[in-house]
Amino acid sequence: MKKTNILLFIVLLIFGFEAVFGQYTDIINSNKPGFSESPYSVGTGVYQFESSLFLRNLNAENAFSVPKSFGVDLLFRTSFFLERLEINAQMAFQKDEIISTKIPSSRENVAGFGRFVIGAKYLIFQQEYEDKSKEVRSWVRRNAFDKKRLIPSVAIYVGMNTDFVSETYQTGSISPKFGILLQNDLSNNFNLITNLFYDKMGTDFSEFSYIITATQNLNERWSGFLENQTIFQQNFNHTNLGLGAAYLFNKNMQFNASARYLVEGQSVGSYVSLGVSYRIDKHEDNFVEIDEKEIKISDTPISRYNKKQDGFFKRISNIFKKKDKRNSKRKITNKKRNN
Repeated sequence: MKKTNILLFIVLLIFGFEAVFGQYTDIINSNKPGFSESPYSVGTGVYQFESSLFLRNLNAENAFSVPKSFGVDLLFRTSFFLERLEINAQMAFQKDEIISTKIPSSRENVAGFGRFVIGAKYLIFQQEYEDKSKEVRSWVRRNAFDKKRLIPSVAIYVGMNTDFVSETYQTGSISPKFGILLQNDLSNNFNLITNLFYDKMGTDFSEFSYIITATQNLNERWSGFLENQTIFQQNFNHTNLGLGAAYLFNKNMQFNASARYLVEGQSVGSYVSLGVSYRIDKHEDNFVEIDEKEIKISDTPISRYNKKQDGFFKRISNIFKKKDKRNSKRKITNKKRNN
């Protein structure tokens, strides 16, 4: 009986914790057009589709190379049961031009999946920041940098390379992928995302990579980014430097574009993409906030800030208002809240 009570307490603690630190936002938060992943999930009841058409050109220097690729990059994201847990599937269907300079030389076009990864990420730490909007006595304190912003939110990623890809990209077996996802919100409009991945473990093609992405909200609709990715492989490294922008069309749709400079071994080239992200929003909140007079609090500085925490860009949450579908109440006093 005692063990049952302890187990029940743990379950209630986890779900209570999830309710307080929800990941859902009123507007779409997409990882596109970057290659990095935010540590935050899309939220329960959300089914999000992110896609990009891409064209990759590379000068052929190796004995066997893929100098040109054209295709579509797809990402599906959703959450079940826990706000902090996200399940996703990453795919790239592409047509590759394959060149072999060995005698006799050959050139052929092959169509198929270049990547098919199923994975999940879980937010293990979410950094919270002081709400300075109520600070009226000191301009210096109101505008001072919060040192807690130097400590990132952290998620862990676990994925599986299915090997359901064209022969060019097969490794011979299913292989795991592990990652650490970090995000520093250095201001209300600027953040820094860092990803560390160990991919294709246990195969002859294992690789370590990092991605660093700096993003900036330009106005209520536009966001821009700069990104660096480097993949360390056994024979040579892949590096790309990218920049791009995203446009928020409505609360459930975003358009994006990017351009990159590629360096792969002794070869150099370019990568351009144009895409759209769309979500089906079936999310339902579990509580409403009320003040001491039992009046619903629909918008606070803290709630506005926390709604910006997910996705590739820290979105502006005051553009579109969503009617709350909530079924219980939580009382809020006038005391300062930390979340």
